[in-house]
Amino acid sequence: MFRLQPPLPDDYSTATADELTRHVVAARSRLGKRLVILGHHYQREEVIQFADMRGDSFGLSRFAAEQRDAEFVVFCGVHFMAESADILTGSHQQVILPDLNAGCSMADMADLDGVEQIWDELAEVTDIEAIVPITYMNSAAALKAFVGRNSGSVCTSSNARPVLRWALGLDEGGKAAALGHGPGTSSRRPRGRDKVLFFPDQHLGRNTGFQLGYDASDMQVVDPRQRLGGLQDYEVKEATLLLWKGHCSVHQRFRTDHVAAFRSEHPGGIVIVHPECSREVVELADQVGSTDYIISAIDDAPAGSTIAVGTEIHLVERLAREHPDKTVLSLDPIVCPCSTMFRIDLPHLAWVLDGLLEGEVRNRIVVDEATAADARVALERMLAIA
Repeated sequence: MFRLQPPLPDDYSTATADELTRHVVAARSRLGKRLVILGHHYQREEVIQFADMRGDSFGLSRFAAEQRDAEFVVFCGVHFMAESADILTGSHQQVILPDLNAGCSMADMADLDGVEQIWDELAEVTDIEAIVPITYMNSAAALKAFVGRNSGSVCTSSNARPVLRWALGLDEGGKAAALGHGPGTSSRRPRGRDKVLFFPDQHLGRNTGFQLGYDASDMQVVDPRQRLGGLQDYEVKEATLLLWKGHCSVHQRFRTDHVAAFRSEHPGGIVIVHPECSREVVELADQVGSTDYIISAIDDAPAGSTIAVGTEIHLVERLAREHPDKTVLSLDPIVCPCSTMFRIDLPHLAWVLDGLLEGEVRNRIVVDEATAADARVALERMLAIA
C-alpha cells in the first residue's frame, strides 16, 4: 500500500538525540493525561523508552481505549495497528502514527480487492457459505471489516488456535474428535461450515492447523496473483485450510540451519520461535508462541539458560538486557529488524508531539465509520471466542 510521509523539517532531522528527548519530555509534561504513547514490542529503544504501555498491537489498542482521559493516542507501531486503535478507541480520541510510511509488508500482501476477487472465484467452484474467512490481526481495517461482514473473525498469534477451532466446529480435542474418533463428534460443524480462508500469513495458519491435528493434505496455498489462487477445482473442494500466500519478512528469515548451528554451539540450549516462522523451523523449536508467550517463556527459563529466539531483533536485544542471568540470542546471527517498524524514530515522535503543542494533529489515522463498524464485529467475535 502506498503512503507518503513528507520529509521532516531540518530542525528535527538534524537535531541531536538529547535535543529531541527534551522535546518529547516537555510535550509529555505539558499534555499530561491528554496524551498516551503506545510502544509495540519491536520498537527501537530510543522510542519505546517513552511508551506508557508496551505490548502487541491488539493489547495496546485495548489499553488505549481504556484511557478515557487521553485525547491523543500516539501509536509507535505500524499502520494496521493504528487503524485497530482508531476502531477501538472513543470518538473523542485521535490516533496518531508518527511516520505514515511505517506499514507492514505482510499486511500489504492481502488487500480488499484481492481478497474479494479470490472470494468470488471460490464461490464459482464450491459453496461459499461453507467457508469461514479468518484474518490475522496483522491486516488492514478493510479486511477486518470483510470478515465481519462474512461471519468470520480476526485472530492473533495468541488465539489463532481457538479461533480456528470455532471456525471449523472443533472441540478441544482438535481434528480427531471432530471427525468422529472421540467424544467431540457432536461439535464437528455446528455452523454448517467446513473450510477456512486464512489470510494474510500462511505460516501462522499452517502451524495452527498442524496443532489442531491437520496435515499438509488438508491445506492448500492460495496465490492471489493467479486465478482461483492457482488451485484446481478439486483442490479447493478437498481442502480444509486455504492459506493466503503471505508471510512476515522478518520471521521467514529463520531457517533450519540456524537451529542446527545453535544446537551445535550450545548443546542443551533452548530454541523459542514465533508461529509466523516456517513449518520446518517450528518443528525443530523447543517452544513456539506469540510475542507475549516468548517474553513469558524467557522470564520463566532457569537462570543460566542459553536461549535462541526467532523473532524481531529489537525485542530479542531488550530481553537480553532485561535478563542478565540468561544468555538470550537471536536465532539468526545476521540480525534483521522489522524495517517498517524501524521507521518510527525519535525525530518523528518529537515532531508529532510538538504538533500537538501547537494545536496541530499530524498524521492522524482515521477509519471510516462503516468500515470500523464491520471491523468491530469481527474483533468482538474474536473476543467472544477466545
